[in-house]
Amino acid sequence: MLQKIKTYIAEKRLLENDATLVLGLSGGADSMALLDILTLLGYRCIAAHCNFHLRGKESEDDAGFVKKWCEESDIEFTSIDFDTRQYAADKKISIEMAARELRYAWFEMMRIQFNADAIAVAHHKDDSVETVLLNLIRGTGIGGLSGISPKNKKIVRPMLCVTRSEIENYLMEREIPYRTDHTNYEDIYARNYIRLNVLPMLQKLNPSVSESIFRTSENLAEAGKVYKKAVDADIEAVLQNNKIDIEKLKQTVSPSSILFEILSPLGFHPSVIDDVKNGLNALPGKVFYSPTYRLIKDRTCFLIDKTEKSESDNQSYFIDAVSQEISNPIGLDIKLTDVPKSICKNNNMLYADAAKLRFPLKLRRWQTGDWFVPFGMKGKKKLSDFFTNQKFNLIEKEETWILLSGEDVVWVVGHRPDNRFRITSKTKSVLQIELKSGEMG
Repeated sequence: MLQKIKTYIAEKRLLENDATLVLGLSGGADSMALLDILTLLGYRCIAAHCNFHLRGKESEDDAGFVKKWCEESDIEFTSIDFDTRQYAADKKISIEMAARELRYAWFEMMRIQFNADAIAVAHHKDDSVETVLLNLIRGTGIGGLSGISPKNKKIVRPMLCVTRSEIENYLMEREIPYRTDHTNYEDIYARNYIRLNVLPMLQKLNPSVSESIFRTSENLAEAGKVYKKAVDADIEAVLQNNKIDIEKLKQTVSPSSILFEILSPLGFHPSVIDDVKNGLNALPGKVFYSPTYRLIKDRTCFLIDKTEKSESDNQSYFIDAVSQEISNPIGLDIKLTDVPKSICKNNNMLYADAAKLRFPLKLRRWQTGDWFVPFGMKGKKKLSDFFTNQKFNLIEKEETWILLSGEDVVWVVGHRPDNRFRITSKTKSVLQIELKSGEMG
């Protein structure tokens, strides 16, 4: 097995011969075998152990076991303790996801601290097969059917060429002890259920099913390189500034595939992506959601927007008569001046008769029912109607700020001033405000 993994590392170009590695060491069979093999192959390994404190005394025993083994084997060792349950609660994610995030973030910190070339983890061939089935059950694209990648940025997986059975035989031959996590035998977790129940049933149909699935996933990984090149070119053509051009999308070979590759990484469920595809010709205004994003159907495009909004969206901000500049929630340059000789006709500039203003001015998001008298007009107009006439999309509406004197709109910021506060022949002092470029939103 040693030679097999050495050959695999060379074929996949995972590591240079003199590489320094941070190696994730849980104490289980897989990581203990990986540590032994990479050490024998001459790599400098820093064993890194995470205690997630999820299994009581077993977690403590695992930590003690790996520390002792490394000390006796003269292997560099480092460890960390995590309050995994609290982290999961704070982030509102599963325990499994919390452990993953904590583990890889810390591994990367250790890689930088030890100036290591890579992070080595002990995934093997069976893990990749289980991942393919898990992704297939949940719904996935070609990437999800390609199994676990041998290399992902600084993370390498040198044991993807061997099975769990080969690893256990290797440990037996080398007389290397390891710890067994009893939760691996509980089928309450999806991955465990696949390993303990689904794969054994599939093996009744084909005893070599794991090898077949793994070989297929490798073939798909190669085909995926061609697919990705084509898809990336189409995505570059249809996606600009978080806008998906609908007409350009329709012209692609597979609009469904393009939508999947754009939206799936943002958390959109495959069934929602299907709804998006079926809504290409729908009327504007329809909104599709993922846990953290929304997709808004506009006239000619889909708009991608995060659902989490800033706390500033629900607040009001005040500008007094001596203010010269504000940067929050948007950037404004402010000054009181004499009547200028020339007026800059720019939507980002406001010129208002200072005598007509009541300070402090108030800055807030627009609200339903707000109205103003657009510059150059005499009659009042609801902002909602103004937005419709200006063909604002939903995001543009939501991101609009208004400046008020008392309860009267002075300026729809970046769009139109109110006629009631215009400069006249009687004006002696002017409030001049400039919206800094790119500051809306």
